[in-house]
Amino acid sequence: MNTFLNLLGIMAVIALVLLPALIGIARELRIDRALREAERSRRTAPPETADAARPVKAARRPYVRSWARV
Repeated sequence: MNTFLNLLGIMAVIALVLLPALIGIARELRIDRALREAERSRRTAPPETADAARPVKAARRPYVRSWARV
């Protein structure tokens, strides 16, 4: 029984060490798949018009002094 508990404890420690790496690998694969999908859809999409390529300019709010800078 003691040997089984030792083996179980070592397996738990190994799992805790490997878990972050396995989660990272799964995340990388998901991101790679999403990037491939985006590249594929970008190749098949029609070219954008000149109006759609222009950035949107947002109006800036005037600087308001803080109460701490009196």
